[in-house]
Amino acid sequence: MAANKGKLILLLGLACAGSAVAQESKPTVRHHRVGEDFGGAAVVRAERALDQKDYVTAESALKQALEHDADNYRAWYDLGVVYNATSRSADAIAAYRKSIAAFPKLFEANFNLGVLLARAGDPEAEKYFRAATELAPTDNRDQNLARAWRALAQWLEPKDAKQALAAYRRAAALQPKDPTDCLSAAMVAEKLGDPAVAEQEYKVAAERDANSAEAIAGLANLYLKAKRLPEAEAALRRYVAIDPENANAHLQLGRVLAAEDKSDAAQAEFESALRLAPDNPKAQRELALLYADNKEYAKAEPLFRAALEKQPDDAESHHRLGKALLQQKKFDQAQKELLAAIKLKPDYGIAYGDLAFAASENKDYVLVIKALDARAKFLPELAETLFLRATAYDHLRAAKQAAAAYREFLAVANGKYPDQEWQARHRLIAIEPKK
Repeated sequence: MAANKGKLILLLGLACAGSAVAQESKPTVRHHRVGEDFGGAAVVRAERALDQKDYVTAESALKQALEHDADNYRAWYDLGVVYNATSRSADAIAAYRKSIAAFPKLFEANFNLGVLLARAGDPEAEKYFRAATELAPTDNRDQNLARAWRALAQWLEPKDAKQALAAYRRAAALQPKDPTDCLSAAMVAEKLGDPAVAEQEYKVAAERDANSAEAIAGLANLYLKAKRLPEAEAALRRYVAIDPENANAHLQLGRVLAAEDKSDAAQAEFESALRLAPDNPKAQRELALLYADNKEYAKAEPLFRAALEKQPDDAESHHRLGKALLQQKKFDQAQKELLAAIKLKPDYGIAYGDLAFAASENKDYVLVIKALDARAKFLPELAETLFLRATAYDHLRAAKQAAAAYREFLAVANGKYPDQEWQARHRLIAIEPKK
C-alpha cells in the first residue's frame, strides 16, 4: 500500500483534569485526500462521502473496497470512523482492531480504539493508549500526541497516580502554551501528597495563562494548607483580580488577612463577600468573629444570629455569640447561647467557663457550680474560676466548700487580683468558725 498522506479522523474531546476518559464522536475535518492508488477508487469515494458526513455512501464504498482487499488498513480505519459516528461502538472497535492488525503503526487507529475501549471500561484501553504515545500522528503531531498522553493519564489516574502524573507532564511538554495538562498534573501531585510538585505545576499553568483562575486557586490552596500566609494573600489577590465577583475568594482572602492581623483589610474583604452573597453564613460568621475580636460586640451580635439561623448546629458560633452578649451585659441571652453551645459540644471546656460567669451574673449559683465542675474535666482551674466557685458556694451558704475554694484562690492569686483577694480574706474571716 502507498504511504498514508491523508489527515486521519480522531475521536476528540478528552476530559479535563481529574476525571475519567471522555470521548467525543465528532471527527476532525479532512484537509488532504489520499491518492487514487491508495486503497482504490472505493476508498477515495468513501472519504469524500465522510467529508460530507454521508455515512451511508461511505460505508457502502468501504465495504466494496474490503471485498477486493480484506487487509486494507485505511478502509478498516475509515469504516471504524463510520461505525463510531453512527453509534455502533462494537463494530467500530472491531474495525479498528482489523486496521491495526493490518498496520500496527497507525497512530489514529490505536488512539481511537483506546478511546472506545476506555468508554466501555475495558482495561485493554491502556495498551492502545500506550501504543499511540509511541507512534507518529498523520497530522498535528504534537497536539495529537498530547491527546494520547492525556488519555493515558486519565485512564491511569484512578489506578496509578504516579504514572498518571508522569503522563500528564509528557502531555504538557508537547503543548507549551496550554495550561490544562499542568493543572491536571498539579491536582494529581496534590493527591499524591507532593505539594512541591503541585506548586511547580500550578506555577507553570499560571505562567502559560496569567488569567487561569484554576491555577491561582490551586496555588492559594497550597499556601493556605502550608500556612504560607503572605504567599496565600498574594495568590488570593490575583484570584480576586481575575474573578472580582467571587464571594468565596473574598472570604478566603479576608481569613488570610485576619490571620496576618490586617484587621481593616480583612473587614473590607468580608464585607465584599457579604455584599456578593448576603445570605452566606460563613461570611456572616467571619465578619462577626472579626468584630468580636475588635471588641465591637454590638456589630458582631446580629451577624452571629444571622449565621446561626442557617447553621444552628454551629457550637462555636453559639459560644462566640454568648461571649458577645456577656460583654454587652445581656446575661440571660448569653446564658441561653452558652447552654446551646455545650449541648452541641459536651466537651467544650472554655464554653463551660463562660457559662459559669453568665450564670453567676444571673444569680443561678447551682448552675455556676455545675458549669465549673464540667469545665474542670477538660481544663485546669484558674484563679478566676476558683474565685467564681468560692463566691457561688458562698451565696449557696456552703461555708466549708466556699472556704476551701477561697483558700485555693488565694494560693494562686499572688497579688494579681487585689480586689478579689481582699474579698476572699474578709469572707474567710466571716465564714470560718472562730477558734
